[in-house]
Amino acid sequence: MINIAASRAVDNPAFDLSNCGVCCVIEVENLTKTFGNLNAVDGISFKVVPGEILGFLGPNGAGKSTTMKMLTGFIPPTSGRVSILGSDIETDTITAQRRIGYLPEGTPAYDEMTAASFLDFIARIRGFEPPERAQRVRSVISAMSLEGVVNQRIETLSKGFKRRVGLAQAIIHDPEVLILDEPTDGLDPNQKHQVREMIRGLSKDKIVIISTHILEEVSAVCTRAIIIARGKIVSDSTPAELQAMSPHHQAVTLRLTHSSDREAILARLNELPGVRLVEGEDRELTVLPDSSGDGLLSSVTGLVSKEGWQLEGLFQERGRLDEVFRSITAGVAHVRD
Repeated sequence: MINIAASRAVDNPAFDLSNCGVCCVIEVENLTKTFGNLNAVDGISFKVVPGEILGFLGPNGAGKSTTMKMLTGFIPPTSGRVSILGSDIETDTITAQRRIGYLPEGTPAYDEMTAASFLDFIARIRGFEPPERAQRVRSVISAMSLEGVVNQRIETLSKGFKRRVGLAQAIIHDPEVLILDEPTDGLDPNQKHQVREMIRGLSKDKIVIISTHILEEVSAVCTRAIIIARGKIVSDSTPAELQAMSPHHQAVTLRLTHSSDREAILARLNELPGVRLVEGEDRELTVLPDSSGDGLLSSVTGLVSKEGWQLEGLFQERGRLDEVFRSITAGVAHVRD
């Protein structure tokens, strides 16, 4: 397993658990769930502290949603323990669940209700009495920008607005913990951006856990990523640390013009010191560094200037999460040392 959390705790106070004590963290210890002969979740352990947006990432069938359901008390673990801000999810379920806002996968709701009536229903379930109930409903409608659809039946709403209604019900009681299962799955780019902005805003004073199989979600919104495969944690890193494991970390890509002499440019790039490989097709060439990549951008841009090459574009890559994800989850060592 790739685990950089211990070293990160030294450099980042957000990961120093002594600053906040056990009662302000989520603790998962040796959590296991079996269905017959299937180990859906196989002895996972991790901690999450306030201010983190933890991406819980893995391929379909890895055990993500099962883990989310155990964290929220919807299904019991076969073994292991979950503590939500000091409350055990099995022995003190109600106390723990009061501190959680949960958006299940697919955003289930009562389709025949309007958005306003559904949120009022959730507020009543949460124990709020008038006039606070009405105030809570107004507050989340404003926070999720639902003013234009509050009187529409939920079944008539777009996926984006259904997600917003789902997020509104999850935060209506101002929980300290938000657990969101596939919050942007199926949304168009504009809707994804809107939901991610809402999540970032909500994370300032909360613990946020997002279960997802969408790689862009990690770099777009998460401060930390746990990758699970076959029910086990195989990586616990920041998005930047994951990108740094990519063979394309710090690689430089050139987009050539139609008149560019591709073969001559390819030959000159291969002569640069610190270059491991130049790859690409047609009018795009990517220069991969042989080690850290430090100085490669300067070397390539210097060569471009010296040779007077005309380019359509040039940029340096941070790293490709998809290749790191495939390598980690497949157990194949394609990542850089």
